[in-house]
Amino acid sequence: STQSTWGEALPFKDRASIFLKAADLLTTKYRSTVLAGLMLGQGKNVWQAEIDAACEVADFWRFNCKFAEEIYAQQPPENSFAVWNTMEYRPLEGFVLAVTPFNFLAIGSNLHSTPALMGNSCVWKPASTAIYASYLIYKILEEAGLPPGVLNFVPSKGSDVSRAVLPHKHLAGVHFTGSTDTFATVWQQISYHLRPYHQYPRVVGETGGKNFHFVHESADIDSVVNNTIRAAFEYQGQKCSATSRLYVPANKWEEIKEKLIHQCSTIKVGCVEDFESFMCAVIDKSAFDTITHFIETGKTDPSCTLIAGGKYDDSVGYFIQPTIFLTTDPNCKLMEEEIFGPVLTVYVYNQDKYEDALKLCDSTSKYGLTGSIFARDRIAINKAAEILKYAAGNFYINDKSTGAVVGQQPFGGGRGSGTNDKAGCFLNLLRWVSLRTVKENFLPLSDFKYVSNSPQP
Repeated sequence: STQSTWGEALPFKDRASIFLKAADLLTTKYRSTVLAGLMLGQGKNVWQAEIDAACEVADFWRFNCKFAEEIYAQQPPENSFAVWNTMEYRPLEGFVLAVTPFNFLAIGSNLHSTPALMGNSCVWKPASTAIYASYLIYKILEEAGLPPGVLNFVPSKGSDVSRAVLPHKHLAGVHFTGSTDTFATVWQQISYHLRPYHQYPRVVGETGGKNFHFVHESADIDSVVNNTIRAAFEYQGQKCSATSRLYVPANKWEEIKEKLIHQCSTIKVGCVEDFESFMCAVIDKSAFDTITHFIETGKTDPSCTLIAGGKYDDSVGYFIQPTIFLTTDPNCKLMEEEIFGPVLTVYVYNQDKYEDALKLCDSTSKYGLTGSIFARDRIAINKAAEILKYAAGNFYINDKSTGAVVGQQPFGGGRGSGTNDKAGCFLNLLRWVSLRTVKENFLPLSDFKYVSNSPQP
């Protein structure tokens, strides 16, 4: 079987060499091809394609080899006299299903390669809107020497994969990135089949987010505006970490409003071939319809006022202008639900009720993925970090809510945003091994009796 020839028989250094070679192939021979495929297939401008495909995919492959090396080196620190203790990091018994999204090729490349690096075979179900770039990654791994059967590339409907794969008794794990509802359905289906499974499947998921920028009155206003424009509108807001909520103190709102509207008006929306395009088309008609429905909801909500954008056009491609609403209702639909598009909603709070506003931010959404505090006042920063402790698995101070870097900011969140198993660090790799403790005794036991059983003098 693949398991016996890959994870059990092939030493780690040989498995690692494949992914290290793939990283070199990606960043040299296939760099332009993969970037072009990502731009045309997923609508990324050249900058977003570069940081996703050429940088982050290679970072995952290289850093994961380092993380795995460190994991394998972890052994019991003590050995009693005449005893040798070791830990074995075995691959799981079975296969891992990787379900990957359209928006990041890096995520698509990591979700199957992490379990594979640790010795597992994988079934990879890519998003239906990300087939071509994903296939290029598969072919690069194949050229790097990945043996047949280790990674099984299966483009298909999600429902077909669910019917064929989730009930399989040798399903050992699911590595998922996608919507919160889909992940809940996957987990529920797994629960139906717990008794037939050969082992309890490991379930790791990163799902949605309703991410925030929270502004204190001591913040640098220009930094707030520029970071918010980037985080809300880069890649058309189609990032699970994209900013869609902005909390602003009343005494700073007029200045922030003026600069937000001005900067928003300078954003160029266009085709990926035009390198001046900051935003391009959203991924497909379904996304277009969902996002524009939220925009129309905001236009008809009496608590919301459209202050920028709000226009869209699907005559040639699915283009949506960057859109900003101001709301007087902190619990309106636009503040609570994930939109996954270029729509930002602003709530203005009384600067004298800073802590109350922080508590409101914490309780507004079911998600807990990313969030940022902007402030110069260190006491205000500390208070935000305390109150928003569980509101974001990735918490940023004076920086935008997007852009986690492999090896620097391990990524993932709790609450409705996933299992928080932190892609981009050693913790995620540990989910794809089953440990065995081995104790070897060097000296034979000459008597079964305890010392205390001996006759007393």
